[in-house]
Amino acid sequence: MPLNLGFQTRCRAFLLAVAAAGLAAATIHGAKTRGLNTRPLERPWLNAPFVRTPNPIVDEMLALAAPKKGDLLYDLGCGDGRIVIRAAEAYGCRAVGFDIDPLRVREARENARRHGVEDRVAIVEQDILTLDLSAADVITLYLLPRFNERLIPQLQQLKQGARIVSHDFNLPGITPDRVLNLTTTDNQADHVLYLWTAPLRATKPREK
Repeated sequence: MPLNLGFQTRCRAFLLAVAAAGLAAATIHGAKTRGLNTRPLERPWLNAPFVRTPNPIVDEMLALAAPKKGDLLYDLGCGDGRIVIRAAEAYGCRAVGFDIDPLRVREARENARRHGVEDRVAIVEQDILTLDLSAADVITLYLLPRFNERLIPQLQQLKQGARIVSHDFNLPGITPDRVLNLTTTDNQADHVLYLWTAPLRATKPREK
């Protein structure tokens, strides 16, 4: 069955933005930052374009992940910080946003300050492909498929019961627990959310 036009349009926009792009650490009250190298990057480079997740989709992603007050959430490629800020506001959890773009890091830190959640939210300038994710209870993603695939070895180190939610793009070869199709009411755009729970389960090949 062909993909709907809204999904195809967003995929094309993502890929075009990559081509067009060419190619310290804040402190959280009580947050686990074990294994994180939080020094600013000397020569940052962009892994993927910045595309804002609509706020209704942020809420749906967090509802799917169901973070609890004591949980630690990591948003990989946090952009303007809206997911970690919303997680802290609505669920009272601790949250760390990671981004390699210093402009986004500054914006996200300012947004966290404006929302008054600096005691629960930190924004770290770091390449997500270098992270130790084992402390996280929840991971949120809005990345291109090739980056999701490269993250799988890191995601396989998550503790049992940790949840991963991805917007629009799956983890190749990994069976999701749930797939949720949504349409935003403002512009009638279609979205797909994927949920996995650690330990990850490889998709079984089809029998011939």
